[in-house]
Amino acid sequence: MKTLVIYTSQTGFTKRYAEWIAEKTGADILDIKEAQKKKDSFYDGYQAIVYGGWIMAGNAVKVKWFLNKAGSWNDKKLAVFCVGGSPNDNPDVEVTLHNMLSDEQRKNIRPFYCQGGFNYEKMNGPSRLAMKMFAKALKNKKDQTEEEKIMAEMVATSYDISDVKYIEPIVEYLEIA
Repeated sequence: MKTLVIYTSQTGFTKRYAEWIAEKTGADILDIKEAQKKKDSFYDGYQAIVYGGWIMAGNAVKVKWFLNKAGSWNDKKLAVFCVGGSPNDNPDVEVTLHNMLSDEQRKNIRPFYCQGGFNYEKMNGPSRLAMKMFAKALKNKKDQTEEEKIMAEMVATSYDISDVKYIEPIVEYLEIA
């Protein structure tokens, strides 16, 4: 199945996952900036298209571009993966995946999540500031739950919890005829 992986990445985690998926499936890979320059006919040669974006404010960055295009790709196997700093087993992940797609979109697009991490050194200024403010608010919150304490410690500094094993459900989905 000829597959295309499109991604956007700020600090490298989403790019790493996109590369792993492309390598494992033999897919072509494009940064979203390049993908946005392509004519609609470019996508006709693909049977599967995967989009990956990093999570910001509970949504995958630039996923709207993919979702707008996906409306005309009903003949293709479609997937979207998002990468964030939360572990895969965080209950908020399911909420994010559910809210990213409408009921109609879920009929044709399969959502996935891959835990990544934080790299403050590679974040742009506004993102770094927002995350530092979020980390401080979490740390200073009264009556923290145990999960909030763990999250406050995690987001206080850069960390990497990515692992190639998290692409396995995506690869399996793409390999099913």
